[in-house]
Amino acid sequence: MTDPATRGDCAASESRTPIGALFLIFLRLGLTSFGGPVAHLGYFREEFINRRQWMSERAYADLVALCQFLPGPASSQVGIGVGLSHAGLPGALVAWLGFTMPSALALIAFGYGVVTFENRINPGILQGLKVVAVAVVAQAVWGMARNLCPDARRATIAVAAACGVLAAPTPLMQAGVIVLGGIAGLLFLKADTADEHAAIGIPIGRGLAIASLIVFFTLLIGLPVLVTLFPSHILALVESFYSSGSLVFGGGHVVLPLLQSEVVPPAWVSNDAFLAGYGATQAVPGPLFTFAAYLGTVLEPVPNGIWGGMICLVAIFVPSFLLVIGALPFWESLRRAKAMQTALLGINAAVVGLLLAALYDPVWTSAILSVADFGLAMVLLTLLVFWKLPPWLVVIFSALGGWVVAVIPSLL
Repeated sequence: MTDPATRGDCAASESRTPIGALFLIFLRLGLTSFGGPVAHLGYFREEFINRRQWMSERAYADLVALCQFLPGPASSQVGIGVGLSHAGLPGALVAWLGFTMPSALALIAFGYGVVTFENRINPGILQGLKVVAVAVVAQAVWGMARNLCPDARRATIAVAAACGVLAAPTPLMQAGVIVLGGIAGLLFLKADTADEHAAIGIPIGRGLAIASLIVFFTLLIGLPVLVTLFPSHILALVESFYSSGSLVFGGGHVVLPLLQSEVVPPAWVSNDAFLAGYGATQAVPGPLFTFAAYLGTVLEPVPNGIWGGMICLVAIFVPSFLLVIGALPFWESLRRAKAMQTALLGINAAVVGLLLAALYDPVWTSAILSVADFGLAMVLLTLLVFWKLPPWLVVIFSALGGWVVAVIPSLL
């Protein structure tokens, strides 16, 4: 059961900040948090530790460590955890709404623009939005590899994972290499564990946590069975996005190959529209998983538009809620296990391999069609890595660059 002192601390936190004010805090973060998951964690630390002192540095680090281990969008899960610790389940909900809705609504609007003006938008602009995905994913691969694969053994796990996914690009293989990465971590790697840790303070008991985990696994196993027994496009849509949100380790960029394999082969979304939307996602603040809202908007079969966008958005984030609620009450004992931390080293290396495979297929193979595309991608990567320009500005440059590359031949 939850410690009474912890409950008292949380109750005090809840009374200190009303739900409406908590929503506005996360809404401001959702409107201004550019830069991807790592940047989001920096924004959260500044807001909740330095500015508001809602939790200690060590407690925040523990929360981040848990969310890095869980599948799903780490920064969104940290936000859900902060809201949960500060104001219980209502706090978790308003934290997610505030942080997620700005980018989700922006991408739904972009999706309507793609559908409405698909034949009127200059093809060069759409090509530029596809090319920027190459630069963004390449930057993510490089940054994650430096942090998560600093030695030969973890680099080998990453390359092996990439080769496996490229050889058999299926969701089952993607989940399989994560499991094999964890096994390789246990066999070949060594983790140092810290003896000291701080309580996060969660005002829910283990009973609710167990119920949440039961619901998570019931949906993960039961939705594919329901789709088989009762064929329905809406049900298939919910199952695809729920499974993607349940199986992605490593954050927003890694969801790309899973979603691509879910929506492109059945012709729900064209590959060009998929990559254009992924490029546009880099221009908005907030979590990258809101890409699901765009995909739901541009789906060919109904439901699509805002209704389809909301279905896909909710379906991909529900696993995050269930996992955070289910895991946090047990985290105090779980994080002491050295075997878990050792397996996590291998899992993180496999995540880098997944992202490396995605950089080649579908991102590179679909976006780099000429020498000009390659040159544009290199310029964009330089702007991101060396000039440190914000991703949203690089996306604008990419769209303009794609337009310039498209019109130059007609001017010569």
